[in-house]
Amino acid sequence: MALKKTLKFISLIITIVVFLLVFLLAGVKIFGFKIYTVLSPSMEPEYPTGSIIYVKEVNPDKLKEKDVITFNLTKDIVATHRIIELVSDEEDPDIIRFRTKGDANNVADGSLVEKDQIIGSPVFTIPFLGYLANYIHSPSGIYVVIAIAIAIICFVLIVDILSDDKKKGVNSKNN
Repeated sequence: MALKKTLKFISLIITIVVFLLVFLLAGVKIFGFKIYTVLSPSMEPEYPTGSIIYVKEVNPDKLKEKDVITFNLTKDIVATHRIIELVSDEEDPDIIRFRTKGDANNVADGSLVEKDQIIGSPVFTIPFLGYLANYIHSPSGIYVVIAIAIAIICFVLIVDILSDDKKKGVNSKNN
């Protein structure tokens, strides 16, 4: 009886943890968040290397100095840095660009950020979860996730089968 309750409890905890991880790594996209892994220490200590940051769209016209933005540095590279200066265009003062710098960097970034490069602003972060997210997206990580998923499903099914057998045995003795 105690073993059955323990197995059911473990099964419940595993299921909750799996659903929580799936929500944190993918489900938050339903609420308009984009998820990025922090790959460099340029924004430490606020965003440690290996963290996941959850970024929400922001109106570039409302950004100001000291705001943190996530932006396309190049077509394939995304960065998250702090705005240190708003720079007006020399020819058209209505055009504003952003000078950025990582908190842990000694110098500002080499190029200004255009409004159309801005993805959004980080809303919250979870330390270390980025390492797991990156591993899951690797070829070996995909195989490990599939193996773990199969093992969890088997475990939950076995616990349910054992619980049903015990219930059937109790019910047949009562009849």
